[in-house]
Amino acid sequence: MDKVSNREILESIANGLNDWRKLAQPLAARYRTADTASGAAFVSAVAHAAAVAGHDVPEIRLGPGLVDVSLFTVDGSGARWITPEDLGLARVITLLAHEHGLTAAPEEVTQLEVALDTADDTVAGPFWAALLTGEAGNTVHDTVFDPTNRVPSVWFQRTDAHRTPRQRWHMDLWPAPEVAGTRIRAAVAAGGTVVDDSHSPSYTVLADPEGNRVCVCTAVDRD
Repeated sequence: MDKVSNREILESIANGLNDWRKLAQPLAARYRTADTASGAAFVSAVAHAAAVAGHDVPEIRLGPGLVDVSLFTVDGSGARWITPEDLGLARVITLLAHEHGLTAAPEEVTQLEVALDTADDTVAGPFWAALLTGEAGNTVHDTVFDPTNRVPSVWFQRTDAHRTPRQRWHMDLWPAPEVAGTRIRAAVAAGGTVVDDSHSPSYTVLADPEGNRVCVCTAVDRD
Protein backbone atom coordinates (compact mmCIF):
# COMPACT_ATOMS: atom_id res chain seq x y z
CA MET A 1 0.00 0.00 0.00
CA ASP A 2 1.29 3.46 -0.93
CA LYS A 3 0.93 5.80 2.04
CA VAL A 4 0.91 9.58 1.82
CA SER A 5 2.86 11.42 4.50
CA ASN A 6 1.18 13.95 6.71
CA ARG A 7 3.24 16.71 5.14
CA GLU A 8 2.14 15.68 1.64
CA ILE A 9 -1.48 15.63 2.78
CA LEU A 10 -1.24 19.18 4.11
CA GLU A 11 0.38 20.29 0.84
CA SER A 12 -2.52 18.72 -1.09
CA ILE A 13 -5.04 20.52 1.12
CA ALA A 14 -3.28 23.81 0.39
CA ASN A 15 -3.31 23.07 -3.35
CA GLY A 16 -6.84 22.20 -4.36
CA LEU A 17 -8.31 20.21 -1.47
CA ASN A 18 -9.39 23.20 0.59
CA ASP A 19 -12.66 21.46 1.53
CA TRP A 20 -10.72 18.85 3.52
CA ARG A 21 -8.81 18.64 6.79
CA LYS A 22 -6.48 15.92 8.09
CA LEU A 23 -7.51 14.63 11.52
CA ALA A 24 -5.95 11.81 13.59
CA GLN A 25 -6.39 9.16 10.90
CA PRO A 26 -8.93 10.30 8.32
CA LEU A 27 -9.18 13.05 5.76
CA ALA A 28 -12.49 14.74 6.60
CA ALA A 29 -14.90 17.20 5.00
CA ARG A 30 -18.23 18.69 6.01
CA TYR A 31 -20.72 20.08 3.51
CA ARG A 32 -23.76 22.18 4.26
CA THR A 33 -26.91 21.30 2.31
CA ALA A 34 -30.09 23.21 1.53
CA ASP A 35 -32.30 20.24 2.37
CA THR A 36 -32.24 16.51 2.98
CA ALA A 37 -33.00 15.64 -0.64
CA SER A 38 -29.96 17.49 -1.98
CA GLY A 39 -27.80 15.91 0.70
CA ALA A 40 -29.06 12.44 -0.17
CA ALA A 41 -28.42 13.03 -3.88
CA PHE A 42 -24.85 14.05 -3.08
CA VAL A 43 -24.34 10.96 -0.90
CA SER A 44 -25.56 8.75 -3.75
CA ALA A 45 -23.18 10.48 -6.18
CA VAL A 46 -20.24 10.01 -3.81
CA ALA A 47 -21.01 6.31 -3.36
CA HIS A 48 -21.22 5.87 -7.13
CA ALA A 49 -17.94 7.73 -7.70
CA ALA A 50 -16.20 5.56 -5.11
CA ALA A 51 -17.47 2.39 -6.79
CA VAL A 52 -16.32 3.60 -10.21
CA ALA A 53 -12.87 4.38 -8.77
CA GLY A 54 -12.67 0.94 -7.17
CA HIS A 55 -12.51 2.60 -3.74
CA ASP A 56 -14.36 1.45 -0.65
CA VAL A 57 -17.40 3.60 0.10
CA PRO A 58 -16.25 6.44 2.40
CA GLU A 59 -17.63 6.95 5.85
CA ILE A 60 -20.61 9.26 5.20
CA ARG A 61 -22.97 10.85 7.72
CA LEU A 62 -26.12 12.52 6.44
CA GLY A 63 -27.74 14.81 8.99
CA PRO A 64 -30.07 17.79 9.05
CA GLY A 65 -28.47 20.36 6.77
CA LEU A 66 -25.12 18.59 6.50
CA VAL A 67 -23.09 15.74 5.06
CA ASP A 68 -19.86 14.57 6.71
CA VAL A 69 -17.38 12.55 4.62
CA SER A 70 -14.37 10.71 6.02
CA LEU A 71 -11.70 9.08 3.85
CA PHE A 72 -9.02 6.56 4.78
CA THR A 73 -7.71 3.18 3.62
CA VAL A 74 -7.33 0.16 5.91
CA ASP A 75 -4.22 -2.01 5.46
CA GLY A 76 -3.91 -5.73 6.16
CA SER A 77 -3.28 -5.15 9.87
CA GLY A 78 -6.34 -2.92 10.27
CA ALA A 79 -4.33 0.31 10.48
CA ARG A 80 -5.75 3.41 8.79
CA TRP A 81 -3.79 5.49 6.31
CA ILE A 82 -4.28 8.11 3.62
CA THR A 83 -3.25 6.92 0.16
CA PRO A 84 -2.97 8.63 -3.24
CA GLU A 85 -6.30 6.97 -4.08
CA ASP A 86 -7.92 8.69 -1.09
CA LEU A 87 -6.59 12.05 -2.27
CA GLY A 88 -7.89 11.34 -5.77
CA LEU A 89 -11.34 10.49 -4.47
CA ALA A 90 -11.31 13.62 -2.30
CA ARG A 91 -10.79 15.69 -5.45
CA VAL A 92 -13.72 13.97 -7.14
CA ILE A 93 -15.94 14.52 -4.09
CA THR A 94 -14.98 18.20 -4.03
CA LEU A 95 -16.15 18.56 -7.63
CA LEU A 96 -19.38 16.66 -6.88
CA ALA A 97 -20.12 18.95 -3.95
CA HIS A 98 -19.75 21.97 -6.24
CA GLU A 99 -22.01 20.38 -8.86
CA HIS A 100 -24.68 19.70 -6.23
CA GLY A 101 -24.54 23.24 -4.88
CA LEU A 102 -23.21 22.27 -1.46
CA THR A 103 -21.13 24.61 0.70
CA ALA A 104 -17.94 23.34 2.32
CA ALA A 105 -17.50 23.96 6.06
CA PRO A 106 -14.02 22.53 6.74
CA GLU A 107 -13.65 24.49 9.97
CA GLU A 108 -16.42 22.35 11.48
CA VAL A 109 -14.79 18.92 11.12
CA THR A 110 -13.83 17.25 14.40
CA GLN A 111 -12.61 13.88 15.61
CA LEU A 112 -12.54 12.68 19.22
CA GLU A 113 -10.11 10.04 20.41
CA VAL A 114 -10.01 8.62 23.91
CA ALA A 115 -6.51 8.07 25.32
CA LEU A 116 -5.49 5.78 28.16
CA ASP A 117 -2.08 5.83 29.86
CA THR A 118 -0.71 2.30 30.14
CA ALA A 119 2.64 0.60 30.55
CA ASP A 120 1.52 -2.32 28.37
CA ASP A 121 -1.28 -1.88 25.84
CA THR A 122 -1.32 -5.62 25.10
CA VAL A 123 -2.84 -6.19 28.53
CA ALA A 124 -5.63 -3.59 28.47
CA GLY A 125 -6.18 -3.50 24.71
CA PRO A 126 -8.16 -6.73 24.22
CA PHE A 127 -10.49 -5.84 27.12
CA TRP A 128 -11.40 -2.45 25.70
CA ALA A 129 -11.69 -3.82 22.18
CA ALA A 130 -14.07 -6.55 23.33
CA LEU A 131 -16.12 -4.14 25.43
CA LEU A 132 -16.42 -1.36 22.87
CA THR A 133 -16.54 -3.30 19.60
CA GLY A 134 -17.55 -6.83 20.58
CA GLU A 135 -14.29 -8.35 19.35
CA ALA A 136 -11.07 -8.51 21.39
CA GLY A 137 -9.01 -8.60 18.20
CA ASN A 138 -9.98 -5.10 17.07
CA THR A 139 -6.69 -3.69 18.31
CA VAL A 140 -4.22 -2.26 15.81
CA HIS A 141 -0.76 -1.52 17.19
CA ASP A 142 -1.56 0.89 20.05
CA THR A 143 -5.19 1.67 19.16
CA VAL A 144 -8.64 0.08 19.35
CA PHE A 145 -10.65 0.72 16.19
CA ASP A 146 -14.29 -0.18 15.73
CA PRO A 147 -14.44 -1.32 12.08
CA THR A 148 -17.86 0.34 11.71
CA ASN A 149 -16.94 3.48 13.68
CA ARG A 150 -19.78 3.27 16.18
CA VAL A 151 -17.51 4.50 18.97
CA PRO A 152 -14.41 6.72 19.12
CA SER A 153 -11.04 5.02 18.82
CA VAL A 154 -9.10 4.33 22.01
CA TRP A 155 -5.40 5.17 21.86
CA PHE A 156 -3.01 3.71 24.44
CA GLN A 157 -0.36 6.24 25.45
CA ARG A 158 2.75 4.42 26.63
CA THR A 159 3.85 5.47 30.13
CA ASP A 160 5.97 4.09 32.92
CA ALA A 161 4.22 1.70 35.28
CA HIS A 162 2.57 3.63 38.11
CA ARG A 163 0.10 3.14 40.87
CA THR A 164 -3.39 4.54 40.74
CA PRO A 165 -4.98 6.92 41.56
CA ARG A 166 -3.74 9.17 38.81
CA GLN A 167 -5.55 10.53 35.78
CA ARG A 168 -5.10 7.82 33.20
CA TRP A 169 -7.89 8.67 30.76
CA HIS A 170 -7.94 11.83 28.70
CA MET A 171 -9.55 13.08 25.51
CA ASP A 172 -7.66 13.96 22.34
CA LEU A 173 -9.76 16.47 20.44
CA TRP A 174 -8.89 16.96 16.76
CA PRO A 175 -10.62 20.11 15.43
CA ALA A 176 -9.82 21.81 12.14
CA PRO A 177 -6.45 23.56 12.65
CA GLU A 178 -7.85 27.02 12.01
CA VAL A 179 -10.26 26.79 14.95
CA ALA A 180 -7.96 25.08 17.47
CA GLY A 181 -6.87 28.38 18.99
CA THR A 182 -10.47 29.55 19.27
CA ARG A 183 -11.45 26.33 21.06
CA ILE A 184 -8.52 26.67 23.46
CA ARG A 185 -9.35 30.29 24.28
CA ALA A 186 -13.00 29.40 24.83
CA ALA A 187 -12.04 26.56 27.18
CA VAL A 188 -9.73 28.85 29.16
CA ALA A 189 -12.45 31.49 29.38
CA ALA A 190 -14.75 28.79 30.75
CA GLY A 191 -12.38 28.08 33.64
CA GLY A 192 -9.67 25.93 32.11
CA THR A 193 -5.92 26.42 32.09
CA VAL A 194 -3.16 25.78 29.56
CA VAL A 195 -0.86 23.14 31.06
CA ASP A 196 1.60 22.83 28.17
CA ASP A 197 1.67 24.59 24.81
CA SER A 198 5.32 23.88 23.99
CA HIS A 199 4.27 21.51 21.19
CA SER A 200 1.59 23.76 19.73
CA PRO A 201 0.06 23.63 17.14
CA SER A 202 0.69 19.87 17.04
CA TYR A 203 -0.96 19.56 20.44
CA THR A 204 -1.76 21.69 23.47
CA VAL A 205 -2.53 20.26 26.90
CA LEU A 206 -5.38 21.87 28.82
CA ALA A 207 -6.87 21.18 32.23
CA ASP A 208 -10.42 21.76 33.40
CA PRO A 209 -11.09 23.56 36.73
CA GLU A 210 -10.66 20.25 38.59
CA GLY A 211 -7.35 19.44 36.94
CA ASN A 212 -8.58 16.83 34.43
CA ARG A 213 -6.50 17.07 31.27
CA VAL A 214 -7.35 17.09 27.58
CA CYS A 215 -5.21 17.53 24.46
CA VAL A 216 -6.23 19.73 21.55
CA CYS A 217 -4.46 18.22 18.53
CA THR A 218 -3.94 19.21 14.90
CA ALA A 219 -2.10 17.70 11.95
CA VAL A 220 0.16 20.76 11.69
CA ASP A 221 3.91 20.21 12.31
CA ARG A 222 3.62 16.43 12.20
CA ASP A 223 5.57 14.18 9.84
